[in-house]
Amino acid sequence: MTTTAERLGIMLTVWGAACCMTLGALAGSAPWSVTAPSGNLRLTVALRKAEADSGPAVSQRLCYTVQHAGKTAWESVVPWSTLGIVRDDEAFVDNLVFRSAGEVQTVQQSYSMPFGKRHICHVHANTRRLSFQNRHGIQLDLLVWAADEGVAFRYRFPQSEPKMHTVLQERTSCRLPPGSIAWMSPYQLPGMYTPAYEEYYLNGIPIGTPSSSAAGWVFPALFKTPSSRWILLTEAGLDGTYCGSRLAAESPGGVYRFRFPEPGDGAGTGDAHPHWSLPWTMPWRVIMVSDRLGDLFESTLVNDLSAPSRIADTSWIKPGRVAWSWWSDHDSPRDYAKQCRFIDLAAEMGWEYYLVDANWTLMDGGTVRQLIDYAKQKGVGVLLWYNSGGEHNVVTEKPRGTMKARSVRRFEFDMLRRWGVKGVKVDFFQSDKQDIIQQYLGILQDAADYHMLVNFHGCTVPRGWSRTWPNLVSMEAIKGEECYSFDKTYPDRAPEFNTIAPFTRNLVGPADLTPVAFSDNVYPHKTTVAHELALSVVFECGLVHFADSVASYQSLPDGPKDFLRKVPVRWDDTRLIDGQPGKFVAVARRHGHAWYVGVIQAGAEPLRVTLPCGFLASGRFTAHVIGDGNDSRSFGSADYHVTTDDTITLSLRPRGGAVVLCVPEK
Repeated sequence: MTTTAERLGIMLTVWGAACCMTLGALAGSAPWSVTAPSGNLRLTVALRKAEADSGPAVSQRLCYTVQHAGKTAWESVVPWSTLGIVRDDEAFVDNLVFRSAGEVQTVQQSYSMPFGKRHICHVHANTRRLSFQNRHGIQLDLLVWAADEGVAFRYRFPQSEPKMHTVLQERTSCRLPPGSIAWMSPYQLPGMYTPAYEEYYLNGIPIGTPSSSAAGWVFPALFKTPSSRWILLTEAGLDGTYCGSRLAAESPGGVYRFRFPEPGDGAGTGDAHPHWSLPWTMPWRVIMVSDRLGDLFESTLVNDLSAPSRIADTSWIKPGRVAWSWWSDHDSPRDYAKQCRFIDLAAEMGWEYYLVDANWTLMDGGTVRQLIDYAKQKGVGVLLWYNSGGEHNVVTEKPRGTMKARSVRRFEFDMLRRWGVKGVKVDFFQSDKQDIIQQYLGILQDAADYHMLVNFHGCTVPRGWSRTWPNLVSMEAIKGEECYSFDKTYPDRAPEFNTIAPFTRNLVGPADLTPVAFSDNVYPHKTTVAHELALSVVFECGLVHFADSVASYQSLPDGPKDFLRKVPVRWDDTRLIDGQPGKFVAVARRHGHAWYVGVIQAGAEPLRVTLPCGFLASGRFTAHVIGDGNDSRSFGSADYHVTTDDTITLSLRPRGGAVVLCVPEK
């Protein structure tokens, strides 16, 4: 079995005896700590008295706390919280005994991503293994990690045993300081199209607020402490040996507990409890912490904690912009002539792809093979929609039945490669049970073998899979602009949601919002057209599906149309300029030497936003601004000459926005 270091593909160096206790100095319940490289964060583990789930305190419970360095002393940002695992044969909760502690080791490496917050990602952390045993002498390891922007830990059973074991419950919890507030989204109960991570995030609610759903709360969850520390809770490194987790619906006293899927998820198929043979390593439980929200926003920690790429040659993985017909005309995938018009639009705009959505097998007026050939002539790559079912959903949209069994799936991918298809959109998973996690990962592996890009919809949230399988360029798991078609509350709630999701859902991985719709669908927009344009920069995704109609994009003024021709989806760097969840966000992303800035606000009153240009390199830049015009349906524009020492002031209309393209002057 590989070591933890080998599993992560990292270079480990001993931090030094002066930085860790010797084994002989370790007491049975003494605390064991790992501190981040910069010394700003500390994760401490101890065996100590802690509150039981009910009743009085118990002894020798495994606990942890997270501290952030203040100006004069350490501040507890996660007060003592419980750890533990209950298996079907053994419990690892109360009265554990310390066994050994490994030396603190340093992790330092870089890796590249074909899309995401930045092209080159750097990892620098300190890590350590702590070993305990239960009353029967069975060993449980806790692997701990501390980086400058967050800490993480994971459980491991190191014994070798072919027998299958089942985890019945995690006793992992996270206690928030009293007075903290939260940005959280309820987990959806099982239904025909759910769960799919497509509820609104609630804006700054008191911790301890129960979820409106008995299914609990989704990852990621964002918190702010009374001392203005930001905390984001999620998981990473999930593989096919475990299920996806979430937070329980009840959090008395601000204590959030991890829980497993609902038995009814995935139409009742699959086991809600994970099972595997030993050795067995569980996913990372991730707690990002900073007094600066930008540190979390810019972090790649979820990917850093995940396994390195399993694709040796990633040169074929090309992120891009996508024309998409379904939003403006739900039945259009069945109409060959309508599909051709969207392919023409993609060619005219210089967008790399066109997505043929559900029910393309029922196309009239031509075949999908003819459509692929037509797109080739126009220089546009084709992506095809698939139903993931399977017995785990009852959605009838076609094609279905080809993405579950591996032999059938590989036959399909081989056929698509021969046709010249560039990728697939696979929809309606509706479960985080272990069997569906295995299906996700199986799709990614098989798609990689046939050089297929993958976009998951009706799916789980990112947990670092795009580092391991960088052909996973897009994931939904967000309440996107399709909701203008069927949710009458969406126009009122979208402006606020658009300023929360960048700090929550999109912070942990690509988010397929299907943005930039200027025309109205069933329920009219209340965002301005400049707000819509800015979503192309505010949100990050390896495939950006532009949602609107051919006529809407063709009728744009030259400035916005030219911006949509140029705006990339592959970024070399990402910076948060400013923002407050639920109020406004200003993001700068670099592509080459040019910086693209997106700014949106949620309020019903005008807002002036000042953008410091400190993200720019030295020299002069021309800043092309496209913002709100005289009304919500018009654009305004201006050009400025700026340097890194300057600021740009924008006047945003209610629910307005702006984009700024900063180009170096010769």
